[in-house]
Amino acid sequence: MRVTVIGGGNSGYAMAAHLSKYGNEVTLWNRSSSTIATIMETKKIHCTGFIHEVIPIHMVTDNIKEALKDPDVILITTPAHSHKGLAELIAKNIKKSALIVLNPGRTFGALEFEYVYNMYNKNYKQTIAETQTIIYTCRKIGDDGVNIIALKDSVLIAGTGTTSSEEIISRLPACIRQYFKPAKSIVETSIGNVGMILHCAPMILNVGWTESKFYNYKYYHDGVSPTVSEFIEEIDKERVAVSKALGYEVESTKEWFIRTYHLEGETLYECIQNNKAYDTIYAPPSLEHRYVIEDIPCGLVPLEAMGLKLGVDMTYTSLTIDLASKLMKRDFRETGRNLEYLDTTFIKNWQMTITGGGVVSNEQYEY
Repeated sequence: MRVTVIGGGNSGYAMAAHLSKYGNEVTLWNRSSSTIATIMETKKIHCTGFIHEVIPIHMVTDNIKEALKDPDVILITTPAHSHKGLAELIAKNIKKSALIVLNPGRTFGALEFEYVYNMYNKNYKQTIAETQTIIYTCRKIGDDGVNIIALKDSVLIAGTGTTSSEEIISRLPACIRQYFKPAKSIVETSIGNVGMILHCAPMILNVGWTESKFYNYKYYHDGVSPTVSEFIEEIDKERVAVSKALGYEVESTKEWFIRTYHLEGETLYECIQNNKAYDTIYAPPSLEHRYVIEDIPCGLVPLEAMGLKLGVDMTYTSLTIDLASKLMKRDFRETGRNLEYLDTTFIKNWQMTITGGGVVSNEQYEY
């Protein structure tokens, strides 16, 4: 299968190497050539962990026209704040229909992407989908390497249109299909976004440790204390309440850990501490990191906006956005996915849009 992987970060390297290992013709594209300069020359990614070998890549490029020449599938692995610009860039350069998957979409990513894409390209209709999270727990090691620590199980995936989640999975490369689970709706992938629960508040509440020049802490095992865990569980309850208001009930973050990582734990704190995949995950050195600058504007901001629109108490979510905005001296609500432009496309017909034309029924989609 011809696959274009968009993004030369941790996930992009892991996905490109994994797909190439199993015989797919992979093109890896990144906007900045400096990030991928080494593998542009060698066309090889050095892998450790789940895959322990050097994997050749068919093409590595910063030329978007080359990257979009003839893909069957486009897998986007960039931070969510890049989705809007990528939708325009892809729309202006693609000359065929394909499956486009945001890995992950964060909150309402696929809907934003579809809206922007359709503004610039009406000739080639795309199947647009999003995942709940990336299937890899991974970190880059140098300019040409990646450590694939673990692969998650049953990662939810759904699309924006009438194409079923099962069909979307069937169109993915065979080697990664087993790691996905069909979602009933993008409510499960968008409101099911657990990254905004695990990333935002712990970073903000540990700002002193994060900015320390003398100590580097393990992000999950050290940074998520019992008190921090209890706080993010309150945000999680608000997230679940929003899903209920939309006619669904997404799983809690604790339930997600148990299902995805096959863990045991009575509390979210225990699940995080019991996750061996987090043993080597250290905290970022600055708040200028995707845990804040991606997951707040593209996660918590649209979650809060939808919750308030539906009359849900969003106290803990709002507090986290407020604190992050004050610490970073920027208005994340102004720059984030605040739903204003989406009002014209799907909010008024939300239930029809998220099911590809079918109205949500609590009875029909009861767990």
